[in-house]
Amino acid sequence: MAVSTDQKQIDELLDRGVEHVYPSRDFLEARLKEGKQLSLYLGIDPTGPDLHIGHSIQLRKLRAFQDLGHKIILLVGDFTGMIGDPTDKSATRVRLTREQVLENAENYKEQAGKILDFGGENPVEVKYNSEWLGKMSFADVVELASNFTVQQMLERDMFDNRMKEGKPIYLHEFFYPLMQGQDCVAMDVDGEVGGNDQTFNMLAGRTLMKATTGKEKFVVTSKLLADPTGKKMGKSEGNMIRLSDTSDEMFGKIMSWTDGMIVPGFEILTKEDFAAVEKELTGGANPREVKARLARAVVAQYFDDGEAQAASDRFDQLFQKKERPDEIPEHKISGPMSIVDALVDSGLAKSKSEVRRLIDGKGVKVDDVVVESYEQEVGPGALIQKGKRHFVQLT
Repeated sequence: MAVSTDQKQIDELLDRGVEHVYPSRDFLEARLKEGKQLSLYLGIDPTGPDLHIGHSIQLRKLRAFQDLGHKIILLVGDFTGMIGDPTDKSATRVRLTREQVLENAENYKEQAGKILDFGGENPVEVKYNSEWLGKMSFADVVELASNFTVQQMLERDMFDNRMKEGKPIYLHEFFYPLMQGQDCVAMDVDGEVGGNDQTFNMLAGRTLMKATTGKEKFVVTSKLLADPTGKKMGKSEGNMIRLSDTSDEMFGKIMSWTDGMIVPGFEILTKEDFAAVEKELTGGANPREVKARLARAVVAQYFDDGEAQAASDRFDQLFQKKERPDEIPEHKISGPMSIVDALVDSGLAKSKSEVRRLIDGKGVKVDDVVVESYEQEVGPGALIQKGKRHFVQLT
């Protein structure tokens, strides 16, 4: 497959949803305009059985490189997944067994195949980092560690925070960025793509590549899906979209996102003009209608236009048919709180154990989306439903 140097595609790749390019945007643009095939990768640790919409942000960026004709590697961190990435963690991750890691990764290729092309003239290659990390001797590890200092490791915010809070930092956690750096060297890639929360790890690989091979590895960090307040979607919020979700689940979860996530969602999850969307909203457009358009655009990527519209219609029908009382009691709160506390505090439930039983039985909804986690947070504006007929509006 010939490598394309189309300027419009290159600009879209380098600008849309991109947080930063290392060593610089100009450096990578020049490499892309050379017309030579570059190799780059995305590493995913199989800490759970499903890829989610957060992964799709980087997968979409990989697909943009692939469409230009560059060589893409999807790296499954079957070795690093057993160690656990400490990024953004206030405590040490629970370590996984090799069996758990491989079981989690079983459907990754199928799920990633909804975005990447594993066939055709320029197929994505799948690799596992146990192939090289699992063969390293202790002498190899010491040699690898000699390229970094303790001071470099302690520059990471979460390590600094843990030290201030008196929480332990285990030595094996320092090894994680080293191993990610070794991934780059072992595969001899030109670059790497990842979320901006992976910047430290990816730059560790850049440092190691330069020290051991002299190669100037590029790094593209993508924006994360969050509203202007920094609020992200996630498991604890109950609105994390898995790539294995049904069309109805995807649509409903997007409709539960905060209005502040609409424009970022259009930017990093679609190809639509997100600046025009922002102008619509500031001009007085109904956020619910614009959010529904975002939901249809995202669902269409994983299914098709017809199913996206069908999911939208089904959502509207369910929403309109809800038997709700004309007057819904309100409960004032001072800020975000867990769904468990909100139900007890509002009087909808008598105890936390009752709430947990209700959640286990799929008997609690927030804004028409079933609550799946005890830790899900709710804030002012949320409509909580217990069972079929009990509601409370948080204010």
